[in-house]
Amino acid sequence: MAAGERPATMRAVQYSGYGGGAAALKFVEIPVPSVKKDEVLVKVEAASINQSDLMTQKGMMRPFHPKFPFIPVNNVSGEIVEVGSAVREFKVGDKVVSKLDFWTAGGLAEYVATSDKLTVARPAGISAADAAGVPVAGLTALQALKAIGTKFDGSGTSGGADVLITAASSGVGTYAVQLAKLGNHRVTATCGARNLGLVAGLGADEVLDYKTPEGAALSSPSGKKYDYIVNISNKNKWSVFKPRLSSHGRVVDVAPNFGNFVASVVTLFSRRKKLSLVSLKMSKEDLGLLLELMREGKLRTVVDSRHPFEKAADAWARSLSGHATGKVIVEM
Repeated sequence: MAAGERPATMRAVQYSGYGGGAAALKFVEIPVPSVKKDEVLVKVEAASINQSDLMTQKGMMRPFHPKFPFIPVNNVSGEIVEVGSAVREFKVGDKVVSKLDFWTAGGLAEYVATSDKLTVARPAGISAADAAGVPVAGLTALQALKAIGTKFDGSGTSGGADVLITAASSGVGTYAVQLAKLGNHRVTATCGARNLGLVAGLGADEVLDYKTPEGAALSSPSGKKYDYIVNISNKNKWSVFKPRLSSHGRVVDVAPNFGNFVASVVTLFSRRKKLSLVSLKMSKEDLGLLLELMREGKLRTVVDSRHPFEKAADAWARSLSGHATGKVIVEM
């Protein structure tokens, strides 16, 4: 699409206040955003919902974020239809994946303007739906595993470690299990009973039902201690982690509750067991690596459900239910 042929308006989904869940989402007709010199305009083909999107609506950063009315969702994949004057990496017609700016979001819309620094090319053969699931969940999983020294060719110092991954059937967890196995780790994973087979199929060596006494205690069926625990659930506590760690074991927490935040401070200078926090950082290199692994068939997006744009509220409700396995996708 040439710049002069851009549509004047688009459909979008937005909400106008904190709370309200899926019922608060409303379809609106608004102007298509203009692109700044370092931005691209993407015709959205698919978007994925993350926990951060849901927490924002619930008021996680009240009263600072968001500004209302707000179009949610930070992960999109689609086709570039316009490029800013300073953009050199992309051209009209390119298929791309973008992790949108947290503060502005805008993914539940037919078009979105986003920085070229937040955007990477989508390799041929990867669907928009599969790609849209990657940015937040995939990057979080990758960066948590990189924090323990994982090299995905198996050459890292922690290659072959005993690793526990909690909430392994979540969006982050399904990527984390696959990536940990690519790093040659021995993986124990926790999830609900209905997903035990799926998580084992992703490569986990041992799978625990988190509702059983053994699962609640994070006790390995083989009796081993863990060199690393990648914690994806905000319900787990340092007091449960600590006895399950090897003598110099470490917890990497991507979803800390208050107690684990305190533990991260208390154990900061510990020479033995410790808990560290990992916060997601946008990295074009990391996102490109994930997409390349997908192109090679070494990584896949586990899709819980696909919803047409007209049923975006159903997708939101599914995500809020807490029962999604992998990623919830909205397709335009």
